Amino acid sequence: MKFFTSDTHFNHGGSNGERGILEYCDRPFKFVHAMNEFLIMRWNDVVPPGGLVYHLGDFAWGVGKGYGTLGVEEILDRLNGQIILIQGSHDKPALKVAHRFVKITPKLEIHEKIGDLKADITLCHYSMRTWRRSHFNSWHLYGHSHGRLAGAGKSFDCGVDTKHLESHVRYSPYTLSEIAEIMKDKPDNFNLVKERRNE
Repeated sequence: MKFFTSDTHFNHGGSNGERGILEYCDRPFKFVHAMNEFLIMRWNDVVPPGGLVYHLGDFAWGVGKGYGTLGVEEILDRLNGQIILIQGSHDKPALKVAHRFVKITPKLEIHEKIGDLKADITLCHYSMRTWRRSHFNSWHLYGHSHGRLAGAGKSFDCGVDTKHLESHVRYSPYTLSEIAEIMKDKPDNFNLVKERRNE
């Protein structure tokens, strides 16, 4: 099974006058270690040991091992599945343990079959106005905006701080079938061409 998420920001507590992710996204945790534990639990509630997760960046903040934080490898040891990391703004700690990921890349294009539906999907940490084959209604998944930037056309912020159907923030990865349901309800891309000519 395949899953999609972004912006977990493991270990991201505030320090040196900087706002941490708890404050920036109003995450309902008093301490960063409580957030880490909850995110790990929610991930493992959804992702089975054999799952493949496309993480669209900002996996962890800092190397961890400070008070209440975990080392990046320790976090990876506790998460189900394998991870392909689409590099985000704050992924230097992940790059230090790049061997623990299936792949790390700044952008990725994948092709998926969901029932009778064939989908081309562009994955990037940052939201784009257009992307490969967007004129054929291809999809785009992004993160970075923490649920504050609505997608244009067939694009969607799949980060942990987003909501879809639930009245609460989900804090867990989306399944491929959930992404397909979300895209079904989205408008066509603005540059959709009605007839396929020379691709």
